[in-house]
Amino acid sequence: MPEGPLFRSAKKNLALVKNYEPGKPLEELEREYGVKRAVKLASNENSLGPSPKALVAAKKALARVHRYPDGGSFYLRRRLSKFLGVRPETLIFGNGSDEILVMAARAFAGKGDEVLIADPTFLIYEIASRAEGANVVKVPMKNFHYDLEAMRGRLGARTKLIFIANPDNPVGTYIQKGPLLRFLKAVPRRAVVVLDEAYHEFARQEKDYPRSLELLKTFDNLIVTRTFSKAYGLSGLRIGYGVARPEVIRSLNKVREPFNVNLVAQAAAAAALDDTAHLRRTLRMVKEGRAVLQKALTALGFAVVGTATNFILADAKTDARILYEKLLRKGVIVRSMHAWGMDTFIRVTIGRPEENRKLINALKEILKKEPS
Repeated sequence: MPEGPLFRSAKKNLALVKNYEPGKPLEELEREYGVKRAVKLASNENSLGPSPKALVAAKKALARVHRYPDGGSFYLRRRLSKFLGVRPETLIFGNGSDEILVMAARAFAGKGDEVLIADPTFLIYEIASRAEGANVVKVPMKNFHYDLEAMRGRLGARTKLIFIANPDNPVGTYIQKGPLLRFLKAVPRRAVVVLDEAYHEFARQEKDYPRSLELLKTFDNLIVTRTFSKAYGLSGLRIGYGVARPEVIRSLNKVREPFNVNLVAQAAAAAALDDTAHLRRTLRMVKEGRAVLQKALTALGFAVVGTATNFILADAKTDARILYEKLLRKGVIVRSMHAWGMDTFIRVTIGRPEENRKLINALKEILKKEPS
């Protein structure tokens, strides 16, 4: 379609911005292919669903949806500050942690500035930065791990923002405490580091995983972001949070939309924090499912990348888009990695045992039909 005058009226840097393409919804698959009992293992959601306590709180909050939500998330702020052991004024809430990543780009990166990211990593970093007119500097990973020495070498006078996903999405590996600490010490204070810990609850079991909230005591240019979408199973309500020094939070609040977190999400998130039993069930399901899927995928000839998350990145050694389409026809949604330039890779969410079995059986049927 030819570009009209309204497109040309948009900011010039938007021509460099690619749309974010989420995983295919279950309803869309069932509608397009007529598939019943499909499973979605594409978006790293919690297949157990949310905490029952969160559902009760959400239902109760529905009676108040004719009122605007508390823009400061007072009750959730109070509950989370106690849960984390941080001061309330060091917290900010977002419509998913994605929104806080976008806030960081709005607040700290502009035209001519440089934003440093790994490659591959979460696509929103580049999208949000380019939307602000910043130049994105990509540093390739080394054996599916952050190459922090190479990133350190790319720090410059124009570096204003650095995004680090720990663990990384879509790879699943994490940065250990020592290397991260050395990197943070090398970053000039004029540059802000965003440590995206969307998968923190899964990775914190690792003994050498950084305790990022402790790092905030030393580094005043650090923002830690986390979400209720993954381990807590509240993806559909869109709620996440950031932790930083109060002066950084004040800057983020200047670019935050008013009433950005709905009241149902606030209530559900506060209740989810109280259900430690549900979180333990989730972590146990993921740990057990990870072992099953890694073993099965390896046996099927995939090259599996080690992970500290609720998903697995695997090299199918064939065109991932074709494999993705074949899996759709069998009622299984995974994520093809072509958007990251990893054309033979798929990313698979670790689901419930029956969902994992459906994926494994579908792959066996597909690969059995392919010529050797």
